[in-house]
Amino acid sequence: METRALDIVIADRQLVRQLNWQVMPGECWCIIGRNGAGKTSLLRTLAGLRPTDGGQVFLQNKLLPDWSLMALARERAFLSQGRVDAFAYSAIDTVLSARHPYHDTQYWESGDDLTTAMAALKALDVEHLAQRDVRSLSGGERQRVAIAALLAQDAQLMLLDEPANALDLAHQISVMQLLSRLCKEQKKSVVMVSHDLNLAQSIATHALLLMGNGQWLAGRAHDILTEQQLTACLGHPIQRIEYQGQILFVPQH
Repeated sequence: METRALDIVIADRQLVRQLNWQVMPGECWCIIGRNGAGKTSLLRTLAGLRPTDGGQVFLQNKLLPDWSLMALARERAFLSQGRVDAFAYSAIDTVLSARHPYHDTQYWESGDDLTTAMAALKALDVEHLAQRDVRSLSGGERQRVAIAALLAQDAQLMLLDEPANALDLAHQISVMQLLSRLCKEQKKSVVMVSHDLNLAQSIATHALLLMGNGQWLAGRAHDILTEQQLTACLGHPIQRIEYQGQILFVPQH
């Protein structure tokens, strides 16, 4: 995916100005910024769910609006920050719905679709919940079902808004490790919004900082995630600590 001179304006505020940015196969990008900096709006723009306010978005060297909805769904998957379950779908039916972009000539799911969906539920440790009504699940369980659906969609580009939202610590780590493996082993591209600096930087190869005033910084994670730049981005002093071979970012009091 590539953006050229992309602008994002919300309520007369220019949140992103002239974003020239490229996401390549195998890269894992984390998008960081304060509340209201435009992170979700950017992700929705990249997914084709809102128009640009200037500039262009390309997917596979083709303008995003030129893609048919079915073809676009085979190329990019989107995980929203929140969801409302109005109907009594089971977890397995919810994940199977993500296979719809591949049903050009058939109505019902195939055996291969079911195998793919069950494998996705297993990868997210919710296989045992396959027949449960999604409305009866806890917030964390529902989030893992949503990520399983994203996985079953099998798109090359995955756009995730706060994927660790509502997850307990063990599943936060396992989800991050899963996304990292998809990038490394299958050359998927991941772009995720996260408020957890340490969780995001643990797998991020690249980072995009949104300053909230139109300015931005993008590049390799080790170049972008510095004390000075994170402090400017988040509006609070950030300290970088190395502990037992790990890098941690800690807000200063």
